[in-house]
Amino acid sequence: MSDIHETAARALRNAYSGGTIKPMRQWLDPVDADGAYAVQTINTRFWEAQGRRIVGRKAGLTATAVQQQLGVDQPDFGVLFEDMRVGDGGYLDPAGCIQPKAEAEIAFVLGADVASPDSTPAQVAAAVASVHAAIEIVDSRIADWKITFADTVADNGSSAFFLLADQGLPIAGLDLEGAAMIMTVNGEVASTGIGAAALGNPLNAAAWLARTLAERGEPLKAGDILLAGALGPMVALNPGDHVETKVAGIGAASFTYGNA
Repeated sequence: MSDIHETAARALRNAYSGGTIKPMRQWLDPVDADGAYAVQTINTRFWEAQGRRIVGRKAGLTATAVQQQLGVDQPDFGVLFEDMRVGDGGYLDPAGCIQPKAEAEIAFVLGADVASPDSTPAQVAAAVASVHAAIEIVDSRIADWKITFADTVADNGSSAFFLLADQGLPIAGLDLEGAAMIMTVNGEVASTGIGAAALGNPLNAAAWLARTLAERGEPLKAGDILLAGALGPMVALNPGDHVETKVAGIGAASFTYGNA
């Protein structure tokens, strides 16, 4: 880790309370994946030292539609902390967000470790305890979402909050690839998609995540939550919005972007 990475990490942390910062060109080349993950790791360790607990990981930028929205061409990952979780049917205080967007996903909860850097989708499937409809609330500490790949990676995968349907299903027999998704905001359809949007199948995204983390010496463990990537375009949130996603054959989840 260099002083430049430490400085970039501090700027991102400060942005949570101080407001957005400019794109990170002064610290990171737009395609500097190693440097960006170094910044992410500095902040992950900082937050762990503050008492935050890691409960899983998210794969990001797995849908072509979202990659096109953000101008990037490869997946990334971020860390999920326990305090990022919103209850299914619950409320998310807008004061905790900057410029949030919601995206519908399929989530896996692991029942066994996935520690091999050669993990396959079938091996991940064998480790899955339950499958859930999910919503990720992404956010960016970079002004106006003008992000490069390095910006979003450094910024913990542009993560903010997430929720899983209370009810999960065993993975056996589920059509993850063909599962149709509809996300509504205040009852109006705002985004549609399909399981195949996540690298062809959410299990492909989960296996990519498992391999990538194993190679970094941070393998996925039993109990971890995996968000496998957006199934369709993300939608900007406004205070008062009620957001619901339904994933055919898997379930539904919802929250309100406002105070109870």
